[in-house]
Amino acid sequence: MPLEILTETRSHGGTQGVYSHPSKETGTEMTFAVFVPDHEPREKLPVLWFLSGLTCTHANVKEKGEYRAACAEHGMIFVAPDTSPRGNAVPDAEDEYDFGKGAGFYVDAAQEPWSKHYRMRSYIERELPEILAAEFPADMHRQAITGHSMGGHGALTIGLRNSDRFRSISAFSPVVAPSQVPWGEKALGRYMGYDRETWRAYDTVSLIEDGARHDHILVDQGTADNFLDEQLQTHRLASVCETAGIPAEIRMRDGYDHSYFFISTFMADHVAWHARRLKSEG
Repeated sequence: MPLEILTETRSHGGTQGVYSHPSKETGTEMTFAVFVPDHEPREKLPVLWFLSGLTCTHANVKEKGEYRAACAEHGMIFVAPDTSPRGNAVPDAEDEYDFGKGAGFYVDAAQEPWSKHYRMRSYIERELPEILAAEFPADMHRQAITGHSMGGHGALTIGLRNSDRFRSISAFSPVVAPSQVPWGEKALGRYMGYDRETWRAYDTVSLIEDGARHDHILVDQGTADNFLDEQLQTHRLASVCETAGIPAEIRMRDGYDHSYFFISTFMADHVAWHARRLKSEG
């Protein structure tokens, strides 16, 4: 599969790149960012995925996430995909920031006209990992995943569905129960249809209720986040993890909001937390 180098820039003893490729899953050109620390020839490095939130592309965390110094310190590749398919042929919901382009919710849509291109679940779970393994010095046996807001929802659900692939899962300000909040009800209803049973695979709380488990989950949530009560509802995740006996670490950060000022404050801590869980070869 042809991979086009859009930019490659020296940073923190490594290379920050942006790349594009034609995607079989979305039927569009897809762009993603990868930071690769300096390493020995033929050395394979652990991988941390970051899934971004509503309205974002690969560029938001690349420009504001402040992850490169920590990733260089711990010898970790950082991968930042886009949040949805792009292009003139891709259907959109104009003037709706929380649906359509920039708001793929990491699902494989089942409803027209969204189902042809909105296949972000398969893109993240299958297609992009194959490209990463083929084109970068990635140790695909040592992967972790994190994300913010809608991307935190994506990280938690993808991580729980693929617990054998991801050794650790973290999130910043995640949407933990999309089937119970306005953002999620809108997105899942339109993308998947209105049979709520089909939503459960895309709802962290429902996945845990249905038996999904993981021993390494970390969540940071700001107490001054204006989306906390209506859209994020972190208390639902804390409750279901306690009931299921999952040792999740859920940290309420006093005074922090939903922005990249919050994410960048704790990004290095998340990178180090994942690095400790990815350091072994086995």
